[in-house]
Amino acid sequence: MKIIEKNLQKNFVKLIPTSEDDFWHLYNVIYRNDEVYAYSSRAIKSDSDYSRPKSGERISAFIGVKVDYVSWDRFLGRLRIHGTICHAPEKIPTGVHHTIVVSLHKPVTIVKETWPKHIIDRLKKATRTEKSIIVVSIDDESFAIAQTKQYGVDIKVEERIRLPGKRNPEHRKKAMTENFKKVLSSIMQIRAASNNSIILLGVGFIKNDFTAFLLKESPQISKAIVDIKSVNNGGSSGIFEALRSGILHKASNKLRIMEETEIIEEIMSRLGKEEKTISYGIDCVQNAAILGAVDKIVIADSLLRESSEINRRKLEHLMKKVEDQKGRIFIISTEHEAGKKLLGLGGIVALLRFSIN
Repeated sequence: MKIIEKNLQKNFVKLIPTSEDDFWHLYNVIYRNDEVYAYSSRAIKSDSDYSRPKSGERISAFIGVKVDYVSWDRFLGRLRIHGTICHAPEKIPTGVHHTIVVSLHKPVTIVKETWPKHIIDRLKKATRTEKSIIVVSIDDESFAIAQTKQYGVDIKVEERIRLPGKRNPEHRKKAMTENFKKVLSSIMQIRAASNNSIILLGVGFIKNDFTAFLLKESPQISKAIVDIKSVNNGGSSGIFEALRSGILHKASNKLRIMEETEIIEEIMSRLGKEEKTISYGIDCVQNAAILGAVDKIVIADSLLRESSEINRRKLEHLMKKVEDQKGRIFIISTEHEAGKKLLGLGGIVALLRFSIN
């Protein structure tokens, strides 16, 4: 993401999304009743006496909408801003519904009544390039290939592996080689658009056999492997296991998802040990903040995104109070496993400096 212009006195930020991860950030930054301005296409009715009654031409124009809601499709990589037109050329009426489809490398201007610090911080972080990593998890029953995103992991491929019994080692070896070829083909397709590093996860000797296969069949892919780790499961289960256990930390400690997974695991650890230095649920966290006990506050992005304006302002007031007390704020994506655990705790947790009743 590139921030072209920021003028908080006039309440606007103009930026350019440069990756599909930026769509996710904007999905969590643009709220109801904000105003969004961008070039967008709109059908206009013809005034010609010779045109058909319902005919019209589609023009591109600089349009502003007052936001009703925002929709994000992670699979299609599409962000839509739904609202009513508040600014447009004369040919286009105001006050009618319109949807702005946000495009990569095209500027978007966002206007808010106020710009909370957590949103400004989020946009700043989004300007720092975070190179994704390809994670391959394989055993003798299944394999999965995922790509890390700022909102979580995107499982690109997951398939079952069917092998002959161990009593027929030659057929089993041949079948395993055919499956290795299938995995390699999938890696090459996913990696075609970039030179992403690869982390290989596996059970037992399978990962070593696959490493040897890559060294022989595709030295270029083999050189891209930055780490090889053991897990208890293959497929997507192995990938999520690796995230939870922290074994990906060495290769990917700068990834947002690693930071988020680690803090959720810390929360679950304190709960499991029944420590008193944790509060969850909005009322308990507010009480902890009043006492100055909050070291870290962890909030689900969907809690902010889907709250009413009144409740969201309460949350933002709570976050400001914690920051004033030198506490840290973490907004966690609910698109991955760790975020879903946070939702199970009410979407908001505080890690405390000291225990409270």
